Amino acid sequence: MNQQERYTFFIDKETQSTRIDLVLSLLLSETSRSFIQKLIEGGRLTINGQLCTSKKYKVSEGDVVEITVPEPEKLVIEEENIPLDIVYEDDDVLVVNKPRGMVVHPAVGNYTGTLVNAVMYHCKDRLSSINGVIRPGIVHRIDKDTSGLLMIAKNNKAHESLSRQLAAHTITRKYTALVYNNFSEEEGTVDAPLGRDPKNRLRRAVTRENSKRAVTHWRVLERFGKYTLIEAQLETGRTHQIRVHMAYINHPLVGDMLYGPKKQTLFQDGQLLHAGVLGFVHPSTGEYMEFSRPLPEEFQQVIERLRRS
Repeated sequence: MNQQERYTFFIDKETQSTRIDLVLSLLLSETSRSFIQKLIEGGRLTINGQLCTSKKYKVSEGDVVEITVPEPEKLVIEEENIPLDIVYEDDDVLVVNKPRGMVVHPAVGNYTGTLVNAVMYHCKDRLSSINGVIRPGIVHRIDKDTSGLLMIAKNNKAHESLSRQLAAHTITRKYTALVYNNFSEEEGTVDAPLGRDPKNRLRRAVTRENSKRAVTHWRVLERFGKYTLIEAQLETGRTHQIRVHMAYINHPLVGDMLYGPKKQTLFQDGQLLHAGVLGFVHPSTGEYMEFSRPLPEEFQQVIERLRRS
């Protein structure tokens, strides 16, 4: 008989008025939102003891949410012939331009359609094994709704070299972001530690509790009144770092439902954030290499709309 696990969550003030499928996908971070939606529709969710089958239900402060998650199926990650935007490739490293909306690696209930599935098909068995079967070759990640450049290690030696560079903060990672509000200065630095939000388990936050140092350098690229296009360069690379740091200084990213306004009028399909520049020292040659990719079309369309208005 299959085992199953039951999770109980209590909704706080910060989480209220959020769709239940989004709340659970953030709380159960290794479980995909589509899988959670299937669980809800399959009658595995109760709210305050009452069955709830609507993935669009908006939670209220004080709600008691319980969801039953079945035992995961035997993990089998399959190669998939998914087109890749390959920026560079040799025997050690693969650099790809990930589209917005693509998950980097498989998670519970979401074993297909990821970047890993596509890379496995392209590289076959020529990927590092350091991060196991779920994340072969994956050295670093970007969020599902963030587009841009990722480096993938094709062997363990390359993986170890790139990981050391990440730990030493010598990898160049520059992002373009559209944020709310105007800046009084042209550039600046946010040096504020990040950890789990002590008041809201869904999010990361600037906090001194169980946190790690996080540093983001930013500069203004273009001003649009109540919106600003910026470049953000990571010195460290914490989960959601740019999104949290920008919200912390009152410049949340446009489209970011987790850290920005709940009502997004300019763009509703995820944060406008693009990892446009990636640079590192090649694991074998010792040569510094840097790559760049322009904004994706949908991001550029928003910018053009702001320029016209």
